Amino acid sequence: MVSADRVQALQTAHRVLGYIQQDRLSPADAEAMTAEAAELYARHVSRAMLAHRKSASTDETAAEWSDEGAYFWDTRGRKYLDCLGGYGIYLLGHRHPRVVVAVEAELHRYALHSQELVDPLRAYLSHLLSLVTPGDLQYVYLTNSGAETVEMALKLARLATGRVPIVATVGGFHGKTMGALSATGRGVFRSPYLPLVPGFSHVPFGDLDALATHLRGLAAVGEPPAAVILEPIQGEGGINIPADDYLPGVRALCDEMDALLICDEIQTGMGRTGTLFAVDRVGVIPDILCLAKALGGGVMPIGALVARPHLWTRLEENPFILGSSTFGGNPLACSAAIAALEVTLADDIPGQAAQKGALILDGLSTLDLKHPGVMTAYRGRGLLIGMEFPDSATGYRVAKGLFTRGILVGGTLNNARVIRIEPPAVINNDDISTLVVALDEVFADEEGRP
Repeated sequence: MVSADRVQALQTAHRVLGYIQQDRLSPADAEAMTAEAAELYARHVSRAMLAHRKSASTDETAAEWSDEGAYFWDTRGRKYLDCLGGYGIYLLGHRHPRVVVAVEAELHRYALHSQELVDPLRAYLSHLLSLVTPGDLQYVYLTNSGAETVEMALKLARLATGRVPIVATVGGFHGKTMGALSATGRGVFRSPYLPLVPGFSHVPFGDLDALATHLRGLAAVGEPPAAVILEPIQGEGGINIPADDYLPGVRALCDEMDALLICDEIQTGMGRTGTLFAVDRVGVIPDILCLAKALGGGVMPIGALVARPHLWTRLEENPFILGSSTFGGNPLACSAAIAALEVTLADDIPGQAAQKGALILDGLSTLDLKHPGVMTAYRGRGLLIGMEFPDSATGYRVAKGLFTRGILVGGTLNNARVIRIEPPAVINNDDISTLVVALDEVFADEEGRP
């Protein structure tokens, strides 16, 4: 006899598939779906997470349902300008047509791989990544996410060097799996899980002297470092941009200590900062480059580790020793990444990011003069921009004020002192004007607060 729960499961699945297959939700379905989804989210996902999702809203839950270009729509058909970009995912916009076409074509051929035959798209994507990444980066390991990519990078560093210590930076963010979390430099994420993977330490970001002292100290006590891992620009840490001599200086210190340099470009890579990779701006070649987010073209999840040839020796001895990922490098994800690279190169996405980011920064400069004191600072490179406020409460009100005007930015009730602006590179000048006008209104409201 079939249980009542399984009967309900089948009925619910049929109903939800009906929602998916509709061209447009009816008003009744939109209301029912939004309310039911919020209730189920609280019951089965997280009531606290639901509160954070809803916290950007004014008086009712908004559920995302469709998207295109620089916009998305909720179940009720309300339109939003996406100036968050999935924290870096949507650099090419939502459902870029050339990426969607590639994935759909591959879906009609084969979606996953048998694991035993040669995967052509894995080979082609790896070749493309070796061509576009700097210097002699050549070998590629494909994953499903940014955190998984960082895990592989950390494992490869220890495997290739035979050393243990990994040095990371305060404020850095590399993911929340155990190895990536060990490298992450924020106590709020780390503290609940201590002790983490041993052998990790942290130094201030942007401080070459502190890094030099620490690396030499490790060597002096018989624990020479395996690697230094950092973001060229800290994203989650608050859009922290180091001086131009910082990355070259880190590279020189790693060479001095015979340690590897791991650059986490999961958020900065693929053109967001105005060059294809953030390290390109200062001519630094890392030993390992980590990619994800925009690599999938905003359509499929995929990550990639790209490494220099000499690091692959142990993998030639045993190709399975680094890691095994059943779904990593699957044909659907590879087709999306190949199409994303084609669009990025053909449409000069880095150049677009540089030009449009400059327009936004010009707008913020004007607003800073018009509304002094609302922001304490603003900074950015390309389309990775931060607005800093006196406290999280101010930043949260700004994010909420923008949301009520149909604009999504990065900022939550947990941490909104620095609001991120990370729109897709397909954002146009009118969209940028819309953003600046809305910010002008919200800043004026802040000035009028008692």
